[in-house]
Amino acid sequence: MFQTLYSYFWWERLWLPANLTWADLEDRDGRVYAKASDLYITIPLAFLFLIVRHLFETYVATPLAGLLNVKEKIRLKATPNAVLEKFYAATTKHPKQADVEMLSKKSGCTVRQVERWFRRRRNQDRPSLLKKFREASWRFTFYLIAFIAGMAVIVDVSTGLSCAWPRWTPSLHLTPLSLSLLPQKPWFYDLREVWKGYPIQSMLPSQYWYYMIELSFYWSLLFSIASDVKRKDFKEQIIHHVATIILISFSWFANYIRAGTLIMALHDSSDYLLESAKMFNYAGWRNTCNNIFIVFAAVFIVTRLVILPFWIMHCTVVYPLDLYPAFFGYYFFNFMMAVLQSLHIFWAYLIIRMAQKFITGKVVEDERSDREETDNSEEEEEVVKNGPLSNGHPVLNNNHRKND
Repeated sequence: MFQTLYSYFWWERLWLPANLTWADLEDRDGRVYAKASDLYITIPLAFLFLIVRHLFETYVATPLAGLLNVKEKIRLKATPNAVLEKFYAATTKHPKQADVEMLSKKSGCTVRQVERWFRRRRNQDRPSLLKKFREASWRFTFYLIAFIAGMAVIVDVSTGLSCAWPRWTPSLHLTPLSLSLLPQKPWFYDLREVWKGYPIQSMLPSQYWYYMIELSFYWSLLFSIASDVKRKDFKEQIIHHVATIILISFSWFANYIRAGTLIMALHDSSDYLLESAKMFNYAGWRNTCNNIFIVFAAVFIVTRLVILPFWIMHCTVVYPLDLYPAFFGYYFFNFMMAVLQSLHIFWAYLIIRMAQKFITGKVVEDERSDREETDNSEEEEEVVKNGPLSNGHPVLNNNHRKND
């Protein structure tokens, strides 16, 4: 049965245009093609990323936080109370007024004491400022390096060089200066070149490593998402990571590598700006944070809402049909692109809301983060009059995709 499912899964008509088979993508004459087995290495690389991230956050991000004077707020701990703790863990972290009054009777505390207990208990569960800064620092570092690497991959490193290379030992040795002097790949400025000769398009070592590193990183984000800072778009982040992993993997299987490199570089172009804005936000550098955020918002909107749908997706939806009839892989790839684009629209909405607050002079907070609750008397009066505090306030976010 397993063999039958395996055969159906790798049926050529699912992945390749008509009249083409996997045999057409076998390595020959020194030309190397993408193989599904290449992606096995991304899982161990993902765990290696987690180790590197831990070392980076410990020995780089933490000292950097000290240099930027990232300070933790003093949090008052909730006094131990078995009744309230049980309700907090099993029922809800945000009790309604009726629940507060009921808990007041059960625990022997006053209504205000119960409300104060829940506020302090929620604050205890919120990630520390240092944790947020370390996470943003790691992502900033990766996205910046990935963007630079992606642009280097789009440089035509094949000019005057042999296409032959051992699968695990790339033979190209180029300095950053020599890369900058090489011409860009033709599909960077002429998107019809993305499909020229498809799918018989050989792979370069730079494309191989770019794919392996990007996919490994997104696997590591998915593995660590439960322990990372949770924001209001937690479910959207999971969808984003899964959709990205599927898109990268499928584009590798179906040899959509040229389109894939363009899409990954386009996404990385704004991500590092968001993470740097978050870092300065956590350090209390408000003006710097706001200025970077405005640049990020502009880059995000141009790349995700203009270039991606009207150039890249037009390239993946329209141009292939000039060469071959639509097949399952064509529909599947573009469906996943539509899922990703829907998330971009959702995040663009949050970004625009934050930009409006910035323009009108209001305090800019991450539309996806929770605001720390305090114990001042005015808040307690509001709780008594209007019920429990509403605890969600979006702010600059973190993850791919994104709005800190």
